[in-house]
Order: sequence, then C-alpha cells, then structure tokens
Amino acid sequence: MLPLIKESEKLETRLKEIPPEPGVYFMRDKNGDILYIGKSKKLRSRVRSYFRNSHVLSPRLALMVQQVADIEFIVTDTEAEALALEANLIKQHQPYFNVLLKDDKKYPYVCITWSEDYPRIFITRKRRLDNEKDRYYGPYVDTRLLRSTLQMIKRIFPLRQRPKPLFKDRPCLNYDIGRCPGVCQLLISPADYHKTIQQVAMIFQGRTGELINTLSSQMEQAANQLNFEKAATIRDQIKALESLTSDQKVALPDDTISRDAIALATDGHHCCIQLFQIRAGRLVGRLGFFVDIQNQENNITQTDPGAILQRVLEEHYWMADPVEIPSEILLQYPLSDEGTLGDWLSERKGRKVNLIVPQRQSKAELIEMVERNAKYELERTQRFADRNLAAMEDLAAIVDLEELPKRIEGYDISHIQGSNAVASQVVFIDGVPAKQHYRHYKIKNPEVKIGHSDDFASLAEVIRRRFRKYNRNSLTSLPTPLLQGEGSLSSESDLPDLIMIDGGKGQLSAVVEVLQEMNLLSELRVVSLAKQREEIFLPGESEPLATDAEQPGVQLLRRVRDEAHRFAVSFHRQQRMKNSRRSRLDEIPGLGFGRQKQLLAHFHSVDYIRQATIDQLMEVSGIGEQLAQEIYNYFHPA
Repeated sequence: MLPLIKESEKLETRLKEIPPEPGVYFMRDKNGDILYIGKSKKLRSRVRSYFRNSHVLSPRLALMVQQVADIEFIVTDTEAEALALEANLIKQHQPYFNVLLKDDKKYPYVCITWSEDYPRIFITRKRRLDNEKDRYYGPYVDTRLLRSTLQMIKRIFPLRQRPKPLFKDRPCLNYDIGRCPGVCQLLISPADYHKTIQQVAMIFQGRTGELINTLSSQMEQAANQLNFEKAATIRDQIKALESLTSDQKVALPDDTISRDAIALATDGHHCCIQLFQIRAGRLVGRLGFFVDIQNQENNITQTDPGAILQRVLEEHYWMADPVEIPSEILLQYPLSDEGTLGDWLSERKGRKVNLIVPQRQSKAELIEMVERNAKYELERTQRFADRNLAAMEDLAAIVDLEELPKRIEGYDISHIQGSNAVASQVVFIDGVPAKQHYRHYKIKNPEVKIGHSDDFASLAEVIRRRFRKYNRNSLTSLPTPLLQGEGSLSSESDLPDLIMIDGGKGQLSAVVEVLQEMNLLSELRVVSLAKQREEIFLPGESEPLATDAEQPGVQLLRRVRDEAHRFAVSFHRQQRMKNSRRSRLDEIPGLGFGRQKQLLAHFHSVDYIRQATIDQLMEVSGIGEQLAQEIYNYFHPA
C-alpha cells in the first residue's frame, strides 16, 4: 500500500468521503499502525489542510504526511465530545506523532501505580501510561521541593519503603518503627493499603486541607471509641501535614474558590508555560510545561498564544481526575476554542467550570505573577541552553569535530582490587544528562577477579558490548533517523557524536583497538580525559591537547567524566552491598532457602557446617545423601 500523497486520485476520493462535521480522525501507515490522532469541528477541512498546505507544516508533521496510507474518522455530535474521545484514544494508543507534551523530560511527575495491589509512588520524567489505572501528577517545576515533599510523605504515612523485600520471611526495620505496614509479607490487605495511598494522592491533587479535615474527623472518632493510640497517630499525621503546608505554600488574599491560573512566556522558538494551583486561598502547586513551538501542529498556532494555552490545558486535564479540576481557570489570553474546552471540563467535573481572562484587580495581578514566573523560567532555561551551546562549540573546536557533539557518551570502570568490577555508560544530550539512556555493565571477563584488575580489558569489553550491533564494515546500513526498511518507523540512531573515556593513553588505546577491530574507528570520535591534570588525549597522539582546564569545552567533558564516575561507583557499591548480604550457602547447588534455615538451626553457624561430616549433615531433616555430598564437596574441594 503506497502513501496517499503518492496516489492523488485515491487521496482526493478519500478526502471527499470525510464529512464536514465534528469528530476525531486517525492517520494510519501502510501497516495499519496509528501515526496520529486529532480532532476538529470540521473534519474534512482539517484533514485536507495536511495535504493542501504541506509547505507550512512542521518537519515532524511533514514527515508524518509522507507515511499516511489511510485515514479513518469517527463523527461526534459536538466538538466537546470529540475532545473527550481524542483524549481517551491518545491515552489508549499513544501515537508516535502526538508528542506536544507527552514526552517532555524537562519537569518531573509523580506516578502512583494504581494498577498494582500495593501501589508504588515514585518520581519520573516519562509520562507514559503502561496501564490506564496508573496516575501521573505534575509536572512540577521545583524538583528539590518535590523530592523533599515525597520524603516527608513517606515519614507521615506508613508506605512501602523498598522496591524489593530485604528479607524473604520477615519484614525489615521499617515495619518495626511504623514506616511500612509490612507490604513484603502481606501484613496489610491491598484494600487497606489503597486507602492509605488515596490519602497520599490527595496531597498531590492539591487537597491537603480536605485531607486534614478528614483526618481530624477520624481522630475524634478514634478518641470517642477510646482508641487513643490510633488517635495519637492521626494527630501526629495532622501536625506533619500542617507543617508541610506552612513551609511550602503561599497564602493569597480574597480567595475561597479553587482555581488554576495559567500564563506563558515565549522567545519565538520556545515557550514556557506556568500553571499555579490555588486551593482555599493557598498556592499548593506550581506546574511547568516547556514546548518547542516549532514542533506544534502547524505554523498557524506557532504565534497564537491562545491556541498554545488551549492545547496545554487539554493535555493537562486529560491526566487529571474530575476532583482535581477547579471551578475557575484564569487565563492570560483568550483560548482558540474556549466554549468547547469549558463544556468538556464542566461535563467531567459535574459542575460549571468558568474560563476567565481577568482584566483588573487581584485576579489580573495573579496572572501577571504567573507570567513573571514563566519569563524567569524561560530566561533561566535560555541561559542554561546558551551555556551548553558554548561548551559544545568549544568542545567541537578542541577535538576538531565538524558538527556539534549533541550526544556524548562517557565510560568508566569501578572495582576494589578486581572485585565486583562494573562499568558505567552515561549519556549527555545537548550538554544535559539524559538519564533515561544511562546503562551499567557487569564485567564478565574471567581474568578480572579478586586480586587481579584490568581496566584496559574491562573497557574493551564494555565498548565491544555497546557497539556490537554496529560491528560492520561501514555504517551505511545503520538505522536512519526517519524511515527504515519497508517504511516502518524507526527510532533515531543512538550512535554518539563523541565518546569520552575516563583515563589516560592506556585506556584510550584499549578502546581504539576494539573500535578498529569492529571497523568503527573512522566513524566514531573517541577521546580520553585524565584525572590529575584534566588532560585530553586523542587516538594516535602521544601528547595531550593544549587546553585550559577551565575552558567551557573541557568543563563539559569533566561533567561527563564525573557523572560516569559517580554512576559507576554507585552501581559498584550496590553490587558490594548485595554480595555482602549473600550467604556462602547460596552458592551450593540444590540448597534452597528452607534447607539453609534448617542447617543453620541445627549447626548454628556456617563454620560448624564446614566442619561437619557427610553423616552429620544427613542428620538434618530434608538433607539426603546426594545433597550432603554436594555440601561437603563445596567446603572440601578436591
């Protein structure tokens, strides 16, 4: 099946079949996969604009149009219904080209995995619904404040503190001190744990005041029932929540209505949007959105702030529960289709939601405050971007790169005299750590062991494993950033523009040798950065480059090197801690946890087990002759 843009008659026929009514349209590729989902009050005009005005489309949508092989649509009675339907379909299908806010990594979210019996709460920069029951709250501008809030919540409420149990048959210390309800040993039912998580969710929904009132009622009820221990626990929770609100909230005058205030600032290329959440007269949350204007749906909306605000509000409230939608939303600019959004929000909330562009008094001052914050955030982001751009330009000049090193990968090795040897791979994109691409390796080389370390061999192993899928005579057949094979979508190539090795000439030579074997050295630029004098070495050069340790390009390499070192050391410590908790009995084949407990109960220590004979081992219940022989042979190798 050819793309419609190459079959003009078929395209024109298909466009005529689309009615001029409100609804939702689907763009599909030749394999039937959904590329894009959109809505419109006039489906035919909207869909036709993609093919008639292709010269004004952004590069992202121009690429999409080249792949559209079929168009489907669903007609609705009103555009409000189309908006709701579009929201549900995007959540369900996650189309590749619906990416305005869905993949923004600038600000973090809080995720609660409601789909699990014992939900987890964690911070993430990816807002992808693996399960429609899971909920994301945010995005939050102040990451440090968000982390401290989450830490305090884990002290206030008994929540699971570990992703995995520490012990197999008993809870850890967190249970004994009341920090965890014993999730790992199922000491609390999923229903009761969900009730606790619902209270936590109210904080991220901006309903802390409502939660305090609910807890106060529960405290009084417990006291009336003479359950003073429970009442005291709830009292402590209330005090901690009041402390949390007093430390982190700003009071606003003349306000008893729940409202959101949204404003933006733009520099012509990027747009920073701030949304202030005001509940019961207090600023309870400040959310941020960052949009590349050039990636909007088409050039018509690039200079229309009302259209940008509308799209942001649509996507933000798609993720919100009805109880989170305020009664009033203050706007910096009139929306492009205010009536449709207002009707949809009112229907979801079950009561009237007012959209207001204030012109005077306190509400207008509030919008001005939000706009100032958006401007400051945009300026800060721009300064940060300018600094990174200058560093990348300087680094490109230092190592003689033709283009800016937009993707830099850093590698480091960590071990203690060869034990628990691991390696790290960190990735910087546009001068910023891209932690979603980080990777760590366990060194598999049998020659690297306790008492014998070999950083050169370890780095060679890691580089070989990292680039083995590109081990070809040339890179001409590598995945392209756009299309691959039969026209299916392919992610951009993850080849780095620059590889940074933590070390000197020796480490660099080991990596260069591997890349030569793989016929990749001519395509990949690799350097090393020595720690003592911050010296940069290039392949084949015996002397370091003449650089200043404080110039921007070297500082960028140092940031990559330090991050690679931190990530490697962190993983090495994790492996050491994991091994320190392992018993020598774990290494004996066929000896499970239950029989280990029986052996230790009988002999009281591993040393006595080591000294035991085969007959003495067989005295333990469940230990037969064959297993006793295995245990004896382990402690007495030939």
